[in-house]
Amino acid sequence: MSIEGWAGDGQFGAEDNLALHAADSRRPQQMCILKVMEAAIQEILDAIRAGDRTLDARWLDKLVRRHNRATHDGRRTVAKRRLLPYYLGVKANDPERWASWNVDPATEETLLRLLKMKPRRTASGVATITVITKPWPCSSDCLYCPNDVRMPKSYLADEPACQRAERNYFDPYLQVRSRLAALKEMGHVTDKVELIVLGGTWNDYPQAYQVWYVCELFRALNEGTTGVSDQAPAYARAMGAAAEERDRFYRSHGLTYNRDELVRRTSDLQERVDAGLCTYNQAVCELERQGWSSVATLQSATLTDLEQLHRVNETAAHRVVGLTIETRPDLMDLDQARAMRRLGCTKIQMGIQSLDQDTLRANGRNVSIEQIARAFEALRLCGFKIQAHMMANLLGMTPDDDRQDYLRLVRDPRFLPDEIKLYPCCLVQSARLSAEYERGTWRPYTEEELIDLLADDLLATPAYVRISRMIRDISATDIVVGNKKTNLRQLVEARVAQGGRRVDEIRQREVSTANVSPGDLRLEHMDYATTVSDERFYQWTTESGKIAGFLRLSLPAHGDEAMIREVHVYGRVARIHQTEHGGAQHAGLGRRMVEEACAYARDRGYAAINVISSVGTRNYYRSLGFGDADLYQRRVL
Repeated sequence: MSIEGWAGDGQFGAEDNLALHAADSRRPQQMCILKVMEAAIQEILDAIRAGDRTLDARWLDKLVRRHNRATHDGRRTVAKRRLLPYYLGVKANDPERWASWNVDPATEETLLRLLKMKPRRTASGVATITVITKPWPCSSDCLYCPNDVRMPKSYLADEPACQRAERNYFDPYLQVRSRLAALKEMGHVTDKVELIVLGGTWNDYPQAYQVWYVCELFRALNEGTTGVSDQAPAYARAMGAAAEERDRFYRSHGLTYNRDELVRRTSDLQERVDAGLCTYNQAVCELERQGWSSVATLQSATLTDLEQLHRVNETAAHRVVGLTIETRPDLMDLDQARAMRRLGCTKIQMGIQSLDQDTLRANGRNVSIEQIARAFEALRLCGFKIQAHMMANLLGMTPDDDRQDYLRLVRDPRFLPDEIKLYPCCLVQSARLSAEYERGTWRPYTEEELIDLLADDLLATPAYVRISRMIRDISATDIVVGNKKTNLRQLVEARVAQGGRRVDEIRQREVSTANVSPGDLRLEHMDYATTVSDERFYQWTTESGKIAGFLRLSLPAHGDEAMIREVHVYGRVARIHQTEHGGAQHAGLGRRMVEEACAYARDRGYAAINVISSVGTRNYYRSLGFGDADLYQRRVL
């Protein structure tokens, strides 16, 4: 199978469809699978045409079980995850068969919605693709941090995104292409993409690697609208645009994606790191010398290369509507913020972990509260959305300490993030925290303590803040002690619901995949102040308080130009220039909020307003009267 088929999710891939359609009468088992799959699709189409109102996930599960029983061999020939790729495969590769099904656009829309896998993946309005940078020495050495030498610092090989990255040699192009293929096969619209770059600390990587990495992200999304030109970087010309060629390139340099081989190559180094005989950084440098160094010489690009790719993406089939990069606050200042903005970045994930100085020091987190505050100020002045990582249950903390710590984050005007990831500390074998656990100086909170703490945090979260996560995707087998429940957030929300208390936090109020009519929405706003700006948060809400869209407006204390830091409309992803039936996207909600923000900024005496637009949204803001102005788009008031 080609690199593009490596989705890592057990998907019934496009090449499987091709193989099935190439089967002839001498292969009765494959022909039987084809017949069963086709019968299931035809039954679904008949039910849609008949206007069956019971069509939902439960109805589909019953259909799948019934068709599997009909095969009489005990095999799960039909599965929801296979039906959509099969349908798309027939449409692409067997036009006569697809024509015989007589599928009109309205019927197809209903079919795709019914067969879509994990619909919440695009319920926030965009298709999210997470990529991981390669292993690299880290300038910090936190006590709780995993030290998996196959991964960038703080990440583990069994995390889903890390598995995809390793199978693709940590190549950003290959990671995006494989994830894009998986999302398409699950039925998701992928013309609006949010890219999330995780792994170690971004600012620790060489600048040439940073620029190359982002170039390849855009190249992967642009492909299909342009080929590799003579002006492309030497790296792209050397390997071509085909994923298979990249695979051969990495293998020619002695690299592999075979899991067993990777374990064999790194086991000795990992044992030495776990035993404290060498550091993570020393181990990663040794692995770099064993093969990565020769590849690294070609992993570079210029800002001119990136600007060309940006221009192509403005009208590409898969447009970048958000680029998130992860870093640490002690490495963030105005110069770094501007450099990340030049890459096209719109959101920064920043590892805060705690706002208690003694706790940071005890856990090997060499950053001061003053540095954290300055990082918030720099990012806000540059227009970024700010996502803070907080970690409960660190060495030296109690549940009550953590409650007060969280309140500082969401109430102190020096901080006030837009999004939060809440990560309860858990112990993994390679972390230096193991010694503290063995001495009895650190223990994990009980489940009751943890749920009570997170429930209080959720209730304390303002209406302009979204808690993106409450756990890390760490495999239970990697966790020595600590929370292993993947449904922790559900348990927390259930605890809050038992008390009948109101939750203002964004994620719990999102309209998600529910139908919403713009006529049922009202536009509200709330104001709050930071140390460097007045902030206004606009939101479209239903009568019950559900949120369908929002805008973040920043009014700096100095200067005469305001800043729109984010515009977001929720609901099922609508294709560009197309409104989905019953959805909020492309219904004018964003435009109305922008006009309200401009009017308010003008009334406050600001002469112009900037927007930190993504590359793929530049044309949208041009249509609203914004002109290109270096790192931002600007509109005179």
